[in-house]
Formats: sequence, C-alpha cells, structure tokens
Amino acid sequence: MKKILLTSLVAGIAACEANAGQDTKPNVVLILCDDMGFSDIGCYGGEVQTPNIDSLAMKGTRFSQFKNAGRSCPSRAALITGQYQHSVGMGWMTAVDEHRPGYRGQIDKKYPTIAELLKSDGYCTYMTGKWHLTVEGAFDAPNGSYPVERGFDRYYGCLTGGGSYYKPTPLYNDLERVTELPDDYYYTTAITDSAVSFINKHPEDKPMFLYVAYYAPHYPLQAPEERVKKCLDRYAVGFDVLREQRFERQKEIGLVPADMELPVHDREFGGKRPAWTDLTDEQREQWTREMATYAAMIEIMDDGIGEIVKAVKEKGMLDNTVFMFLSDNGASNEWGETSHFMADLSNTPYRSYKQWCFQGGTSTPFIFTYGDADKNIAPGTLCNRPAHIIDVMPTCLDLAGGEYVSETDICELPGISLLPALQGKGEPERTLYFEHQSSCAIISGYWKLVRADFNKPWELIDLEHDPYEMEDLSDKYPEKKKELEEKWYEWAETHNVLPLEENTGWSTRINHYKALYPDQSGKD
Repeated sequence: MKKILLTSLVAGIAACEANAGQDTKPNVVLILCDDMGFSDIGCYGGEVQTPNIDSLAMKGTRFSQFKNAGRSCPSRAALITGQYQHSVGMGWMTAVDEHRPGYRGQIDKKYPTIAELLKSDGYCTYMTGKWHLTVEGAFDAPNGSYPVERGFDRYYGCLTGGGSYYKPTPLYNDLERVTELPDDYYYTTAITDSAVSFINKHPEDKPMFLYVAYYAPHYPLQAPEERVKKCLDRYAVGFDVLREQRFERQKEIGLVPADMELPVHDREFGGKRPAWTDLTDEQREQWTREMATYAAMIEIMDDGIGEIVKAVKEKGMLDNTVFMFLSDNGASNEWGETSHFMADLSNTPYRSYKQWCFQGGTSTPFIFTYGDADKNIAPGTLCNRPAHIIDVMPTCLDLAGGEYVSETDICELPGISLLPALQGKGEPERTLYFEHQSSCAIISGYWKLVRADFNKPWELIDLEHDPYEMEDLSDKYPEKKKELEEKWYEWAETHNVLPLEENTGWSTRINHYKALYPDQSGKD
C-alpha cells in the first residue's frame, strides 16, 4: 500500500483550520443531482424555485468554471475515486463489461473511494440514492462493488442509472433487496428520508460523510400532479423568453460577462434553431408540460435538501458541516424533439448537451458552503477558478486532513483541493481532459480543443473571448491545434482511453461485447 500526501494538503488544511478556528474534522454532505443543466437553479439564473440550494449559495461560494465528465457513470466514477473515469474502468457505462481496462462497467477495486479513505480516517460514511457504478450483470448478486462493499457503512438507493420514480429497481437497503414499496412512494422523497434517518442515527463522537445522490431531474419526467400544476404558468411564455431572462440574470450575478450577447446554437438543431413561435400548438403544450414537470422534480429535491440541512442543524452539527452541491452532467436531449428545447434552455448559455464534451455537456453548478456562515470566505461570491469533478476527492481529503492510500502505481491524484481556490489562491490555469463515446476535449488555460466524435473534425476554441464555442480557430492557429491534440492523445494513451469505440448505437455496442464476453458478473 502506498501513502501519498496531497501536494496541496498542508496549505489547504491551514486555510481550513484558520477559518474554522478548531481542529475538529468537519462533517461533509456531498449532494449530487442528475442531468440538471447549468442555468436551472435560481442562484445560477434559473426561474426554478430552489430556495434551499440558493441559501447554501448565498452563505458560501459558487464556482462558475466547474466541469464534469459529461455523463452519469463517468462523472460518478471521477467523483468517488478522484481519478479520470477511464483509469478506474468506467470509460463508458455500466451497461456492459467490455473486458478492456478502461471499460469494465464498474470502478476498479484497486482504486479507493472517498468513503473508504474517510472511513479509515475515522468517519462514519453513508450514501443514499443513485449508485450507477456496478456493472448491470451484477445487479442481482453483490460482487464486491456495491456501495457498502466500497466503504459506505450504510446505503439506501438504486444501483441502476434510470427508471421509474415510483417503482425504482434494483433498490437496496445495504445488501438487502427492497421489493415492497408503499403506494405513495416517490424516489426523491425516499432518498431525502433515508439521508435524514442516517443523520439522526449518526453517533455524535465521530465525523460524518454523507453522499446524497438524487436521481432528479433525470428522465422519465415524473412528479406529483399538484407540484406540476404550480409550475405550469411559469413556462407558458416559452423557451425563447425564459432563455433571455436566464441570461440576463446570469449577467447580473456575474456568471457570464456583462458585454456578451446571448448565443444562438443553430448547429445543435441541424442548421437553424426553431423559435417558440415556430412550434405547433401541440408542441408548445407538450414542452410547457414537460418543463413544468422537470422544474417540479428539481423543486421537490430542493425541499429535500432543506430537510437535510434542518436535520444536520437539529443534530447540533451544522457549524462543523461542509455542504457541496453539483450536477453530474449537463441537461439531456435524449427523449424526443421537445427535449432539445428543454436542454437548450437548461444549459443556457452553453452549447450542446449531456454525452458531448462541449460546454453544455460538461458545465455544472458547484456550490461549497460551511454550515457556520462565519467560516465562509466572502459569502455569496463567485469563484472563477477552473475546477473539475476529479477535485472533489482531494477537497474532501483536504478537509479531513487525510491521506490518499492506493494499491496502484498511480503516485498522485490528478485533481487538486479546492480549498485554496476559495481564497483566490488556486491555480488560475489548468489542463483538463475529457472523453465520452469518442467525443473528446482538452482545456488548457483559455484554449479548448473539442470534437463531437472521432469522425468529426477538431475545433479550436478561445474560451476567454468565445466561452460559448461559436468560432473554430483551427485554421488560424494550426500549431496550437496540433499541440493540444498531441497532449490529448498522450493523456489518452496513459489513461486507458484508447482505442476509441465508434458510436455505433447503444444496443449494438452492448450486444457486441456481451457476445464476446458472456460473463458479465464483473467479478474478474
């Protein structure tokens, strides 16, 4: 076993202790939502009513340049291991074990999780909600990769990545399969209730790590009718008006430059983006209904976050608790024509959607807040430092004063602690890497090289002047394009990314590898 002290650990702990005024290890509540766009919640410009999330933002710090891995499984793998997803076997999805190092469909046991590391440092560890890090061939029989087998003391939730909010499956309570549900069951509420239960039963003499992985607002769009009705009038004006309103609020907040114009992403609609008035009455009615349901799902989640904060406070732990909130990827356009308009609104002002490595797919809200407002630096402010989902692990270790212990030859985590960034001391320029379904990108300082898939040309983007990826500068700066492409391939060669799989379609890919490798238990 190797013990590797994070390079930023000493400085980060010093900053943390200076703010806290004590050496007590802080509790950490990590909240992840699913398929929610950059601009949906109120504190990022949205009209979705999220007072509890907004309250956390006003007490703490919002990051404006936080990036994810573009899709559920990869982002969750990076979040929970601190490694790029391919390094730990989650280069694609849990749908199939391809028996290639970067594409095993679940996280490699050689790499420790946040829960395993914090547990070894004295934390009680709990998880509730969506796991999506075990290969689907093992959903009916634990194979060493279930949450309680990867460091969590307690777990309640669903292993899969999608399904009904009223009858989620496979649902587990620790290692026990849950098959009987009450008539009024709703998954979001159950996730909240289990989180509150874990808090209430937590021993007072130990620090707590609680990972709350909400499924909302992932498709299918399902919410109680009374909650949907409360949102309908809000969306009757259509996506054009709402997108403009969101963009103006983002300017007021400082999330986007005040001199920027709202971009129109025609390419994402095959050449020309339709206006609200171009839709039929039936299409407008359908979109309004779906968007209202989507908003209701987020608002129910926000209610739950309020209950979690309340439980922490009533337990007497609020002053020494850190809350982090983020989404696993951008909004999705996967379920029909109106979903394109929903995702276009949700990802305002960015281009593209979940699955792709453009800004709309990889940009997420990220909020960092101490429960004790006095411990926060300049509450309600923005941090414009670049950050990535691989930074969550080192940040948690930094807070806990812990070490990264690994059985692998990896000598360091690729991410950094974000505690220095909260004081404006983080790295102003970083190089970050992305790949999903052969959509690839590299961000190095203000430069970004990105392509939709390996059959499409690379696009060179100047993010400082073109954060919405509207102009390809490849022809103007061919040497910069070549430099970044070489850096991306160097990373891909050393992180189990290659060879890339052509995006032949979901079922084709799964069937191909299942035919090659009938054993899908994930045990070898």
